[in-house]
Amino acid sequence: MKLSDIKNAYFVGIKGSGMSSVAQILVAHGVYVSGSDTKEKFFTDESLKRSGIPYHEDFLADHILGSEDVVVYSTAYHPESHVELLAAKDKNIPVMSYPEFLGMLTREKFSIAVCGSHGKTTTTALLAHTLQIAGSDPSAVVGSRVLNWGGGGLDGKGIYFIFEADEYQNKFKEYNPWSVILTNIDWDHPDFFSTAEIYRETFRSFFEKLPAHGFLVVCGDDAEAVMAAKKSGKRFVTYGFANDAEYHIEQRPVVHRQQETSDKKKETVTMQSFSVQCGGKNLGVFETTLTGKHNIQNATGVVAMCHLLKIDMVIVAEGIKTFQGTSRRFESVGERGGVLLFDDYAHHPSEIRALLNGVRARYPHKRILAVFQPHTFSRTKALFEEFSQCLSVADKVYLLNIYASAREQAGDVSSQELVDRINYYDHGRAEFAGDINGAVDILQKEMRNNDIVLTIGAGDVWRVNEKLKATSGK
Repeated sequence: MKLSDIKNAYFVGIKGSGMSSVAQILVAHGVYVSGSDTKEKFFTDESLKRSGIPYHEDFLADHILGSEDVVVYSTAYHPESHVELLAAKDKNIPVMSYPEFLGMLTREKFSIAVCGSHGKTTTTALLAHTLQIAGSDPSAVVGSRVLNWGGGGLDGKGIYFIFEADEYQNKFKEYNPWSVILTNIDWDHPDFFSTAEIYRETFRSFFEKLPAHGFLVVCGDDAEAVMAAKKSGKRFVTYGFANDAEYHIEQRPVVHRQQETSDKKKETVTMQSFSVQCGGKNLGVFETTLTGKHNIQNATGVVAMCHLLKIDMVIVAEGIKTFQGTSRRFESVGERGGVLLFDDYAHHPSEIRALLNGVRARYPHKRILAVFQPHTFSRTKALFEEFSQCLSVADKVYLLNIYASAREQAGDVSSQELVDRINYYDHGRAEFAGDINGAVDILQKEMRNNDIVLTIGAGDVWRVNEKLKATSGK
């Protein structure tokens, strides 16, 4: 099947971040798209509605009309048991999983995969945005809403297809990359990858798919990433702060720029500044509104790939400077009574540590109140000690119940146990909040002017700030 064969598509689990992005690409391509999901509100609801995509908030066999050219399903659901997928099979409609469908798209253009345990969403979006600024008119699939676009998908007419390559469930086996950016390798998804070695091997096998004329761009600051690249036998280049990185970063002092907001007001924006050296040459000075050292690394991965693609570095600098970020990646979601509200998708100890260090560097004099929702029982148990210590940069930590997601229904670890462990190392730092309303009740009493409330997690913890804004002044 090719994209040109599809005129009508139905998506099961359409609210998923990757699913909604692909759906938006199809709509832009002239395909009629509809779908279904649960009634639970996701941050993708807004993008789907803006794209005019109708969807049911339940699953019924009658939703499959028989006129669909393909039914695409999230891997959270199973074709052997899901009522809509069984209905599609009965009506002889082709059924494809999300990674299978995305794999089909990767075969139609020069596909650049961005992979890694952390940072791939931001790096994918930044690369696609920069190539867009450069006039390359790329297509792209990003697992989040890109603030510059208002969605997660681009249907460009150019030769490049930029996509976020998720390793979970070894989706890599479906993808056909021409080139790859690797941000890092840090064992995750213990419910699927039982050991760090199996996890690492998945990346190495993915790199073996690269053609001889493609590029492998690897963060040289991450030993596991470099090791996997070496073992793949493929030619690769490195970027990072390491002295031996071929695209070497030199961090510069932050700068403060005046810029105009959408309502024509002036505001001061703090930007990280860095330069990149390659082969004894200075490729330029780059500025980004993104927070944290890890985002300088992500931006440099983009610089390296663009340099290999022979994109003008002046234009690359403009792309990086004008990139506004993605939804749920240290996203500013408002203010309440002098309290700044931010939200972030971080759900792994390394991500949380990098996030909090970046926030502390940017706001050294503010009190950080972190609301953390652990994601999946298996991850919480496997990385329990790491979770108990990575939140220490926050002044106060409030934990919600573990978000099970569609992967698991129960487990033998709890958020209360994690609270106890955090307080074992630092008495009084953590408090169990229970659910969304419990966290809102606590914060309404505790937060004060000049604080930051930062919601952290891959579940629905973002609702805390939504409710704080809704109850402002009450």
